[in-house]
Amino acid sequence: MTAQDSATRPTGITVTAKAEAAPAGGHDGSARGGLLLAGLGVVAFSLTFPSTVWGLESFGPWSLVCLRSVLAALVAGGFLLALRVPLPERRHWGSLAVVAGGVVVGFPLLTTLALRSSSTSHAAVVVGLLPLTTAVFAAVRTGRRPSRTFWLAALAGAAVVIGFTVAESGGRPQGPDLYLFAALLVCAAGYTEGGRLALRMPGWQVIGWALVLCLPLAAAGSVLALAHEPVRWTAQGVTGLVWVALVSTFFGLYVWYRGMAAIGIPRASQLQLAQPLLTLVWSVALLGEDLAPAAPLAAVGVLVCIAVTQRARA
Repeated sequence: MTAQDSATRPTGITVTAKAEAAPAGGHDGSARGGLLLAGLGVVAFSLTFPSTVWGLESFGPWSLVCLRSVLAALVAGGFLLALRVPLPERRHWGSLAVVAGGVVVGFPLLTTLALRSSSTSHAAVVVGLLPLTTAVFAAVRTGRRPSRTFWLAALAGAAVVIGFTVAESGGRPQGPDLYLFAALLVCAAGYTEGGRLALRMPGWQVIGWALVLCLPLAAAGSVLALAHEPVRWTAQGVTGLVWVALVSTFFGLYVWYRGMAAIGIPRASQLQLAQPLLTLVWSVALLGEDLAPAAPLAAVGVLVCIAVTQRARA
């Protein structure tokens, strides 16, 4: 190895590391656009739980999850074919598999199973830890070390959520809470890998290829699920399916990953602080749920703790 090689190798490594952690666009216009796109994603996601409850009026949990993936994959695959998008590089398929397992299969399935017996307001507060969980995954994945303030706030937020779920479940976590906590982990992994991939390809292609990757499994699952779960056609049930398929799964993740690429994973995570409160509003307005007295306080407590972690990271 020559002296020139020795001098240039560290520079190349530094550039790669910065590309992993930094947003793609740094100017004000790009930042504003990224904030708007990520914000649209949060609004789309905030309606996912109420839409899932609507979808469960017509479909069983397995049918709903598989059908939403099939519909979203057909739309994404149509765009990919129409625009003649080439296959991703082989080195990206592992990350796409994480995205698929986390946000296409894992999170929808686990939250749908939880919502069979959990209210949307309760689920929204538990999933309020998702921004924090995503920030932790991003910190580990990019090699950044959170400060002591970050960890103190993280523990405080976890204590608020665990305390709320234990109190609401009569002294110990129940099955739905276990589903929701597992959903946090797989979704955070999918968000982090998707955010990293969005630095290398458009955000809609990230979720598009992840959906196409799941299409054979989702199609087979739909056939099996529909054969064993009854279908009761209602307007709200179909509306719920269409929303979670086309808006939550495809459009929401498209603008979310594109926003993450523009402003960075930690900053985009801050916008999700509003998601639990928005879902609480939708659960009352669309589903007529009665909020538990502790739910709004718990949601606000979680948001405050996550806000502190984001400031500490910055």
